[in-house]
Amino acid sequence: MNGKQLKNSILQWAIQGKLVPQDPNDEPASVLLERIRAEKARLVKEKKIKKDKNESIIYRGDDNSYYEKFIATGEVRCIDEEIPFEIPRGWKWERWGNISQSIQYGYNAPALEKGVIKMVRISDIQNNKVLWNTVPFCMIEEKDIETYLLKVNDILFARTGGTVGKSFLVEDVPIKSIYAGYLIRTRYSSLLCPHYMKAFMESQLYWEQLKNGTIATAQPNCNGKTLAKMILPIPPINEQKRIVERLHRIFPFIERYSKSQDALNLMNMQIREQLKKSVLQEAIQGKLVPQIAEEGTARKLLAEIHKEKEQLVKEGKLKKSALADSLIYKGDDNKYWEKNGANRSCIDNEIPFDIPSSWSWVRLNDICSFIHRGKSPKYSMVKKYPVVAQKCNQWSGFSIEKAKFIEPQSISSYKEEYFLQNEDLMWNSTGLGTLGRMAIYYEELNPYELAVADSHVTVIRPYKQYIAPEYLYYYFASNTVQSVIEEKSDGSTKQKELATKTVQGYLIPLPPLDEQYRIIQQIKSVTSIMSR
Repeated sequence: MNGKQLKNSILQWAIQGKLVPQDPNDEPASVLLERIRAEKARLVKEKKIKKDKNESIIYRGDDNSYYEKFIATGEVRCIDEEIPFEIPRGWKWERWGNISQSIQYGYNAPALEKGVIKMVRISDIQNNKVLWNTVPFCMIEEKDIETYLLKVNDILFARTGGTVGKSFLVEDVPIKSIYAGYLIRTRYSSLLCPHYMKAFMESQLYWEQLKNGTIATAQPNCNGKTLAKMILPIPPINEQKRIVERLHRIFPFIERYSKSQDALNLMNMQIREQLKKSVLQEAIQGKLVPQIAEEGTARKLLAEIHKEKEQLVKEGKLKKSALADSLIYKGDDNKYWEKNGANRSCIDNEIPFDIPSSWSWVRLNDICSFIHRGKSPKYSMVKKYPVVAQKCNQWSGFSIEKAKFIEPQSISSYKEEYFLQNEDLMWNSTGLGTLGRMAIYYEELNPYELAVADSHVTVIRPYKQYIAPEYLYYYFASNTVQSVIEEKSDGSTKQKELATKTVQGYLIPLPPLDEQYRIIQQIKSVTSIMSR
């Protein structure tokens, strides 16, 4: 349980009457509500507030059901479905509108450095405090100030945007101020405990009712009618004060607990990430699973790939230049050498670590049939052929839902090899923050006929009958690749990129095929344990 969950639980106990014991000597909430109704009637008569046309009384009938009687019309209706839980004897259910004196929208005016009066905006309220030094001024006619004037114990709540529903109890007004248009001010009876009212506005019951009353638009918003209709449990006034006093004692402990829990969660996440990196590093160095002589060697595997290439060249499906594989080996001088035809060069400085004798270092291009960046497509609203872009490729997996779509007529200009195939690797080849991120393309995740990559993604297609794409994926996800990817990239500091030639030349530590699959299985087993 995190700090937020713990706070929610305690607030729930509070509004259900389970946080502090009930005192039979307390004056019941029914008497308190009668006084509030009398107070409202007096204020209406004095023309200080407007008459509430929807004023009602909630009571429990002889049949044990809850009813609401509307004063203006005398209509009575059963509201059992609105009552979320039982409350103690002496408590009462009530509408927020019945205990409020006004629910007033804020004043719309431009924020100014100088003006008639300060105007509090949503952005000026941070961590339950008003940043008075940053509150701007505005222009307003003198006769309108009283309507929007902030007073101690007013409650403001955000009626729109990402913070919709967030509330703030005004405990201090150091300088005469009004409030802005995206806020609603609710002013309620002084016979109620302000901090209890604020506690309700942080409870799950409040948020659930707010959610049901929120208008689902591009900019979610809530209105005063939603707040007025909210139902809340009212304890006796003395119990309200005891609840608030208990909450004030508990909340500092919750805050400390929350910070400790966040620190622990961060530490656990960092440990898991470090362990995952260690596991991948052990895997690609041949230390995660034992070598089995019967599984053969990577050298034999490369020979089989070369035969496959020769056959494809014969069939005209591959250019003859694809047969010009390099040979990487360890010489008698214990150094790594690379032979290309008659040329031989020492590549010791490129080799990051030693590998088992059954493995081989190999250039990526020598084990792939296709390595190429996608094209810059002409996009269309017609959802037929998706284009895989950088945002589709996440370490958490491939997401076709984030793809845009190519102009259908343009697809005819693509060679067949540019159409994504099952288990192709898609490597983000440009951008700061996204460079080097990779995903595996799975046809089953694409509900469309086919897909292509855009120009920011390099498609890597290994010979899949000899090379497990997931093994390559884990290699490219390892610290060996990711920690130096920007150093090995091309382009400016503002637009780093992996040129196709650079990708083709990446060195791969290659195990025999069966060992590739055993490595994949072991990585999945270990990481699944770490994620529990």
